[in-house]
Amino acid sequence: MLSAAAAVVVLAGVGTWTAVAGDDPLPVHRADRAMAVGDGVRLDTSYFTAGSGDRRPAVLLGHGFGGSKADVREQAEDLARDGYAVLTWSARGFGESTGKIGLNAPDGEVADVSRLIDWLAKRPEVRLDEKGDPRVGVAGASYGGAVALLAAGHDKRVDAIAPSITYWNLSDALFPNGVFKKLWAGIFVNMGGGCERFEDELCRMYQRVAESGKPDAEAAALLDERSPQAVGDRISVPTLLTQGQTDSLFPLDHADRAARAIRAGGAPVAVDWIAGGHDGGDPETDRIQDRVGAWFDRHLKGDESAGTGPAFRVSRTLGTGSGDGEPRLEGVGADSYPGLESEPRAIELRGREQSFDNPAGASPPAVSALPGIGGAGGLSQLSSLGIGVSLDFPGQHAAFESAPVREDLRVTGSPTATVHVKSTKDDAVLFAKVYDVGPGGTQPVLPSQLVTPVRVADVGSGGKDVEITLPAIDHEVESGHRLRLVLSSTDLGYASPAAPVTYTVSLKGDLRVPTALGDTGPASGLPAWVWWAPLAGAAVAAALLLTARRRTTAPPPDPALSGVPLQITDLTKRYAKSTDRYAVRDLSFRVEQGQVLGLLGPNGAGKTTTLRMLMGLITPDGGEIRVFGHAIAPGAPVLSRVGAFVEGAGFLPHLSGRENLELYWRATGRPPEDAHLDEALEIAGLGEALARAVRTYSQGMRQRLAIAQAMLGLPDLLILDEPTNGLDPPQIREMREVMIRYAAAGRTVIVSSHLLAEVEQTCTHLVVMDHGRLVQAGPVGEIVGSGDTLLVGTSAGVDAPLVEKVAALSGVASATATDGGLLVRLGADGTAGDLIAELVRLDVPVESVGPHRRLEDAFLTLIGEPA
Repeated sequence: MLSAAAAVVVLAGVGTWTAVAGDDPLPVHRADRAMAVGDGVRLDTSYFTAGSGDRRPAVLLGHGFGGSKADVREQAEDLARDGYAVLTWSARGFGESTGKIGLNAPDGEVADVSRLIDWLAKRPEVRLDEKGDPRVGVAGASYGGAVALLAAGHDKRVDAIAPSITYWNLSDALFPNGVFKKLWAGIFVNMGGGCERFEDELCRMYQRVAESGKPDAEAAALLDERSPQAVGDRISVPTLLTQGQTDSLFPLDHADRAARAIRAGGAPVAVDWIAGGHDGGDPETDRIQDRVGAWFDRHLKGDESAGTGPAFRVSRTLGTGSGDGEPRLEGVGADSYPGLESEPRAIELRGREQSFDNPAGASPPAVSALPGIGGAGGLSQLSSLGIGVSLDFPGQHAAFESAPVREDLRVTGSPTATVHVKSTKDDAVLFAKVYDVGPGGTQPVLPSQLVTPVRVADVGSGGKDVEITLPAIDHEVESGHRLRLVLSSTDLGYASPAAPVTYTVSLKGDLRVPTALGDTGPASGLPAWVWWAPLAGAAVAAALLLTARRRTTAPPPDPALSGVPLQITDLTKRYAKSTDRYAVRDLSFRVEQGQVLGLLGPNGAGKTTTLRMLMGLITPDGGEIRVFGHAIAPGAPVLSRVGAFVEGAGFLPHLSGRENLELYWRATGRPPEDAHLDEALEIAGLGEALARAVRTYSQGMRQRLAIAQAMLGLPDLLILDEPTNGLDPPQIREMREVMIRYAAAGRTVIVSSHLLAEVEQTCTHLVVMDHGRLVQAGPVGEIVGSGDTLLVGTSAGVDAPLVEKVAALSGVASATATDGGLLVRLGADGTAGDLIAELVRLDVPVESVGPHRRLEDAFLTLIGEPA
């Protein structure tokens, strides 16, 4: 009855099933290489593949400005597991790549993409449409998104693209309507490492514009030729455009112009407005990467069943979660992209003619957004939650306001307004924005913190009528709220004239707001599963009661092993639906108290499968695991003495680091004082970040929090799978000392890692696996010093022909060039004396001969060199 009740509660209250895979994830092979692309430039690349079999499509993944190929590694691995050959690279001037930053110059970064496609065309595992033409898609965010668009316009071999939060015209992004976006431009140059890291003409252009505060025609032309707009009429491939609603760098209108241009050429286009952007908010990373994968499945693999989503989708904020302050999102879609001006509605504005000043030096400036720090503070995110954070100074702006709207109004697109502008100087520079003002004038909110700069030339005292297109937004104005059009003389993010000037502005028409998706109404009702899940739960529970079988009696504890943390005997696990392929086969080893055991092996060796069986997450097909004498099975009580961090930890992203640890410990049902929380937090070393939501953590911070979680309660047996992933060198050193101290107190640590140097310094004992079998086990010193491998130090480099001659000597099993000499493995009849004599005969400049002492060398000797 308890089992039945539990089934009903789980299904009715949660409505989800969680499955634990029985096998290791498909291992991904990564090959790093420096690739020459001409002009002395070398690109640092990584190539990802998984599995084998038929030729597969390829994907090129670009990174954002200021980043490197490392930023897209996780997405590359996921795509490789999904059946793609994935190539990532650091663009010129970033990461380990050489050359100067050219802002995606046609003969620079864009030509580099074509050379990478040339390389893919020669790979035997990449599908070809014809000789030299691989089936290839290109994706990336920001800087990488722009190069995806440019590559599609310059190289006809590109078959599909998925650019994200990027620009259509870089000149328009940095000089919108002829006004210099000085704050973002400065951040841009700083992220690139300084002006000297850019091509000379770009550096000169920036310095010239930054000094004058006004872009010139030469600057605009230079950026125009490096923009996707220059080749827009040549982009004819399926395109998924993702653009950020909270983005003052590349606003939504960039995706709009890209969509219209590409669609005009006949290619399929989908547009997705996410809740994040360069100014912060939720980037919706997982959802977007899933959609990119589906887009490529449809257009590269030809999988007609792949759902690519609606032609237009917008994420909307529904409010905050329960007590965490994080926004909740819903998606609204349409079968066609409506553009930014669809179904406009006229809103009458009221206000007399108004005069206001541009102060000397344009200071103090009005505040709309704080570019570049939105991810940390999230001003635009606050505005999505109805919190006003903008500032307009009295006497430096004009304002025109509507009557209260009588019903909820959803604005989706770019509002427009026409005003008459006069100036005491020849030119006028204004900043236009529309506020959502609550009842009684309270809490004015600037949607997404966006503003439109406007330069009006030759305006003079006679004035000009100016039609203003305001920033594209998706925002709901509630009934009883007003819309307020503000024209300011200054803005923190832009360059305004330094000379004092007076502007006079009057209305020339209504505010027109697009309402393409305005009739979708509130969030839909509860999903159907809320109603049928309890009934299904009851049915499942009944089935469990009717068909339940008695549990197999667990073997009794073995008193002789009560002090042994782990003993594995003849452990075997087959791959799913296979009788002759093994993840683990006949594995046996023993771990004693006080040891730090390193579990080593190449990808696919069965390490993670072994750890999963040790944790009771999957059931062995044969053999036995005993922890402190108790046989391991799912939910075995002895597992309370085991702390584990295997394949990453799952945290609630909206809770802080401390709250996650406290919640985890409460779930164990054990007293709070048994958690030793302070000791775990000291290990994590997260400082003030413990009070922040986990969704803001870097990979290294998540890694440290996960290790602290594993150490809660100071378990007798601690299991850590790749604990140093995402940690910097000082943190790796601290983690090494933590594990050593932990075992010194009489506890036991098992660590699986690919960092052999760290394993050598940290572990007392090793278990080496390959293809699911035990290769060798024992103390580190014995394994490192065992075997018949000698390290021959030489005074000069050793070339390949000489290595081949040494390998062909009698008594030598293999020879490999290594740093400073040769690594020679002797055969059954070989001796060190004979080897030295032969080396002298071959005129090898021998300086020293001795047994090798590096774990890396021993490891390669045990498992063999990779192909």
